[in-house]
Amino acid sequence: MKELLTYIVQNLVNDPDSIAITESAQGDEIVYELRVAPEDMGRVIGRHGRIAKEIRTLMKATGNHENKKVSVEILD
Repeated sequence: MKELLTYIVQNLVNDPDSIAITESAQGDEIVYELRVAPEDMGRVIGRHGRIAKEIRTLMKATGNHENKKVSVEILD
């Protein structure tokens, strides 16, 4: 799943080398923390948070397919 998130974000940003994704388990949930370059933050979040919402939806759907709870946090 981390590879899917990396692929999605790499295609959105101008500086793919600055992408940092950490994976942690909190109870029965997998949490992905995403960091990108400050100038790419708007590209990942999108207008009114639409792109961020769709990224989270895709990741949750992938997690449901594997019977896992998944969430994505976009950090500064």
